[in-house]
Amino acid sequence: QVQLVESGGGLVQPGGTLRLSCAASGSIFSIGVMGWYRQAPGKERELVASITTRGSTNYADSVKGRFTISRDNARNTVYLQMNSLKPEDTAVYYCNADIRQSWLGSNDGYWGQGTQVTVSS
Repeated sequence: QVQLVESGGGLVQPGGTLRLSCAASGSIFSIGVMGWYRQAPGKERELVASITTRGSTNYADSVKGRFTISRDNARNTVYLQMNSLKPEDTAVYYCNADIRQSWLGSNDGYWGQGTQVTVSS
């Protein structure tokens, strides 16, 4: 069994900062790409940022220059540093990871439960 547990969401004023964390635990052999997605009310879930095992990153245009994704492979944890937050960043943020549970197993995608980020004055 694999679990992804997110933390760090909350209410912040425009221009503020938040740092999200997501820790993977359970039966894990290896973790590939890790990423953050978000879903605002009435909208589809969208990719915010992703990072490979070696640290290559990819960002949505809307967050480039404001958000930074990083990971700690020893702790099976991915982070999202969010600066200069805007009201349009308000959404539920979900962690995603490609995880292999055994040497012969395949990479399967796992999701966290989501954490609410609200940017409002």
